Amino acid sequence: MKGFLLVLLGCFTSTLLLAQSGQIKGIITSKDGQPAGYVNVLLEGTQQGTTTQADGSYSFTNLPEGTYVLTASFIGLQAQSETVALREGEIRTIHFTLKENSRQLQEVIVFANANKYKADYTSKSLRLMSPILETPQNIQVIGRQIIADQQVFDMLEGIQRNVSGAQKVEHWDNYALIYMRGAQITAFRNGMNVQMPWGPLAEDMSMVERIEFVKGPAGFMLANGEPSGFYNVVTKKPSGIEKGEASFSLGSFDTYRTTLDLDGKLSKSGKLLYRLNLMGQLKGSHRDFEYNNRYSVVPVIKYLIDEKSALTLEYTYQFSEMSVIGSNYAFSNRGYADLPRNFTTAEANLAPSRINDQSILGIFEHFFNEKWKLTAQMAYFNYDQVGQSIWPWGISQVDNRSMQRGISIWDALGMTKTGQIFLNGSAQTGGISHNLLGGIDMSQKDYYADWNQGAALGDSTFNIYNPVYGTVAAADIPVWDRSLNIRERGVRYNTSYSSFYAQDEIGLFQNKLRLTLAGRFTHHKDMNPYNPSTDDSKFTPRAGLSYSINKQTSAYFVYDQAFVSNPGRDWQGRSFDPITGNNLEVGFKRNWFGGRWNSTFAAYRIIKNNVLTTDTQHPDPTTGQFVFSRQTGQQQVEGVEADIKGELLPHLDLILNYAYTDAQITKDSDESVVGNQVPGATRHIHNAWISYTLPQSTLKGLKFSLGYQYQAGRSSWYIFDNSQNALPDYFRLDGGLSYQTPTFGVTLNVNNLLNEYLYSGAPYGSTYYWQTEPGRNARLSISYRF
Repeated sequence: MKGFLLVLLGCFTSTLLLAQSGQIKGIITSKDGQPAGYVNVLLEGTQQGTTTQADGSYSFTNLPEGTYVLTASFIGLQAQSETVALREGEIRTIHFTLKENSRQLQEVIVFANANKYKADYTSKSLRLMSPILETPQNIQVIGRQIIADQQVFDMLEGIQRNVSGAQKVEHWDNYALIYMRGAQITAFRNGMNVQMPWGPLAEDMSMVERIEFVKGPAGFMLANGEPSGFYNVVTKKPSGIEKGEASFSLGSFDTYRTTLDLDGKLSKSGKLLYRLNLMGQLKGSHRDFEYNNRYSVVPVIKYLIDEKSALTLEYTYQFSEMSVIGSNYAFSNRGYADLPRNFTTAEANLAPSRINDQSILGIFEHFFNEKWKLTAQMAYFNYDQVGQSIWPWGISQVDNRSMQRGISIWDALGMTKTGQIFLNGSAQTGGISHNLLGGIDMSQKDYYADWNQGAALGDSTFNIYNPVYGTVAAADIPVWDRSLNIRERGVRYNTSYSSFYAQDEIGLFQNKLRLTLAGRFTHHKDMNPYNPSTDDSKFTPRAGLSYSINKQTSAYFVYDQAFVSNPGRDWQGRSFDPITGNNLEVGFKRNWFGGRWNSTFAAYRIIKNNVLTTDTQHPDPTTGQFVFSRQTGQQQVEGVEADIKGELLPHLDLILNYAYTDAQITKDSDESVVGNQVPGATRHIHNAWISYTLPQSTLKGLKFSLGYQYQAGRSSWYIFDNSQNALPDYFRLDGGLSYQTPTFGVTLNVNNLLNEYLYSGAPYGSTYYWQTEPGRNARLSISYRF
């Protein structure tokens, strides 16, 4: 009887499964036949929905017999629907073709994919028409979901951990200093070079859509930049969807923060769109008397002139009031990590430094037709800093504990004007396709700095091992002479360039093999008050090859050159020759399991000439500080990199990367340094971040995260001589816990879980200086979406 019941139950179960074995599947493509990934596909009237894979495919299984309304929709685009009558056990194939072509969809795909760890396309500010998989360059994208999961507030807070080989070194608490492939990489914003000698103000994440790390020279598609690469901050733009989000954060060291993100339409016709991001923050530090209070206002308006043209205007205002610059460093004659991590040289009654950072950006876009698009964008950046810095004049060589602190004015004014006009297009010659890019790129930068007024702060009895604060009276704090405008009293650095470039990505064998040929002619001028201006021009070629082994796998090779100005002066007032260099790189890229996660493996060699390093033989005669640079000759950087990113398994997101960097000085006027490791280079960098979200359950939306950063073979970034002054290995463990619903979210992060003493630094004559990270600390954020 028992066996009979089991057979009967099996038959009933089989019948039930068979009755629900219907299937609807298909592929969604763009107007020009390219697959449309991340399109929403819904079964109206049911709870079922899915998103197409990177190849445009979708599928619904185990459907009972009935009539369904299938709807394909895309953010900001018109939905398409089809009624499907499904019989028992039937498999129906329904394809959709969207009205837009792949290039028009690219920006929307980027926006739709913002909540993924993995990205398939770059932003339009990088000017690439091909997916990242088909691009002969190593490009890593950090989206909003990663930023939210790690609770990163600005570019100073370790966002680089998500990219192989990128590392943050010391900073002045106002601008980011990120190294990659053996050098400081250049800061870009919306495709424009915004790098200044000491600036700009690090972008707050409230206004950021994504951050794109481009490795190796990329002058063919953007402005001039460091041969090792650059990072491109892409700010939030209007999406045309009525939505908003507010967040509130509390954290260690008296951190209070709130943000507001509004996105929508200003006209019923939907032609006038807007985006507004607001942020306010009060933030202390693990060091006494240290703080960084900030707020930002970023309004953006986009006007859809007609179906082919659009105009976008963006204004960015960031304000920072911070403690005296330089107070975040510790000093000792005896060696690194010789003082507690809360040590500071500051006093409570020192006036703050204030930074006003503003920019205005205008973008005009016009589609001539489905194949050709013109983009013109212009921007003006203004960085205004009024403040002072603190730096010791020395520590007694007798008792190794008595410090004479010094303080000086540090005012700065940076102004950058940038204009770019470029044309993207595609053409067909027989069986060969062409993706074409050409344009003009111009920029002028003026930077004024005044650090020429200084004085002693207190007397020389300040004991670094037993510091006593509050002994410097207000009357003894110097007052700086600002009667002259900074343009009159400051040192001026000026650089400008104009470039013309063209590129053709040639598709062969039905676009399985892509040959990229590009060239750029650049003319730049550099002026300083010590020498006549210099004019340099150079043509830099680029050649790349990318081959699609299959739809999910590609291999690439690229060769390109770099040409970058070297602003500044040496101790004799002589200007520097520009940096020139070349890059050889091979790589392998693959999307796994329908595009849920991807991997990139790269090997490269970069040779750079006329590189600057700190001149420690000629200190400033007034302050004694090492403010001059010298050209070392030549550096060679070789390495391998691996990046894995995406949804490794259902509900399990992973970021895993590793980089080996061998950076050496190969030529120098000082032969004793030949063979030394390049300052700032780290041989081994390994990072991981893993997040698991509970699936369907009473706790659906609960996410657990854990990540680490590991560095070995670190050299000091300021100067390194292959001695015992190398920095120790670095290991930091962080964790997070969050709960998310469609409208509500709460996130808790605990950083430096092991409470390690972490720092980076450099030798400074007979003294060592370093900058500590906080010990174990936490942040809690609550967000509401509407």
